Amino acid sequence: MEFSIRGFASADRAPSALPAGAYLSGPRGALTRPAGLLGISLIALVVLLGTLAPLLTSFDPSLITGPSLAKPSGAHLMGTDAIGRDLFSDVLFGARASLLIAISTGVLTAACGVTIGMLAGSIGGIVDDLLMRLTEAFQVLPRFFLVAVVIAVFGPGTARLVILLALTSWPVLARVVRGEVLATKQLDYVLASEALGASRLYLFRRVLLPQVMPAVLVMVGLIMGQVILIEASLGFVGLGDPGVITWGTLAGQAAGLLRVGWWLALFPGLAITAAVLGFNLTGDALSSLLDGR
Repeated sequence: MEFSIRGFASADRAPSALPAGAYLSGPRGALTRPAGLLGISLIALVVLLGTLAPLLTSFDPSLITGPSLAKPSGAHLMGTDAIGRDLFSDVLFGARASLLIAISTGVLTAACGVTIGMLAGSIGGIVDDLLMRLTEAFQVLPRFFLVAVVIAVFGPGTARLVILLALTSWPVLARVVRGEVLATKQLDYVLASEALGASRLYLFRRVLLPQVMPAVLVMVGLIMGQVILIEASLGFVGLGDPGVITWGTLAGQAAGLLRVGWWLALFPGLAITAAVLGFNLTGDALSSLLDGR
C-alpha cells in the first residue's frame, strides 16, 4: 500500500492535465470562430478606447467646451450635451467607469459563486442543501427592482451598485459550478484519485477548480454584459451616480432631449451596444466550445 501511495504522488497530476487543457483552450478556441473573434474585438476596442481616452481627446469631460446641444462636427465629433460638454470625451471616459463596474461585479460574482458552488458540490449532504436553499433565496430577488429601490432610498454610489449587482448575480453561477463539480466527481480518474488517498484539498484545487473554470468564464462574461445594460438602464431612469461619468448617466441626460439632441442618445447607446454585444458573443463562443459544437 505504501508503494501505491508513493506511485500516486508522481502519477496523480496526470488527471488534472485534461481540465487544465480545457481551461486554456477556451479563449484560444474562441478566436477561431467569427462570432468569438468579433466579440473579443469589440471588448478589446472598448477597453482600448477607455484606456487611451486622455490621448484621444483634448477636452476635459467635466468642463464646458462649446455651445450647448451643438450637433456633431469637426470641432466636436459627437456634438455637445445640454451644458456644452464634449460628448466624445464623455463617451470615452464613461467607458472607464462602466467597465470598472462590470469587471468589479464580475470578480465579486465569481468569488461568491465559485466558492459556494464548489463547497456545495464537493461536500454534499446537509451543506449542499443549506447552500442551495440560500442560493434560491437570492435567486428569486428581482434584480433591477431591488437595485433601483436601494439606490432610490440610500442614494447612488458605485461601490453600492457593484455590491448589489454581485449579490443578485452569483446564484446562477453557483448553480452552474455545483453542477460541474457533481459531474466531475463521477469521472473515473477522480474516483481513482479518491481511492488512492488524494486529499479533498488536492481534488478541490487541482481537479475540480480547473474543470469548472471554462464554465465560470462563460457565465462571468455574460453577467458583465448584463451589468453594463443594468447600469445604463438605471442611469436612463435617473438613478445613476451624477458624480461619475458612465454610459448610464449619459443616457439619463439624453432622456428628455431626444427631439432636439438625437446624438445624446445615439453615441452612448452605440457604446453600450458594442460592449454588451462583445461580452455576449464571446460568452456564446466559449459556450459552444464547451458543448463540443
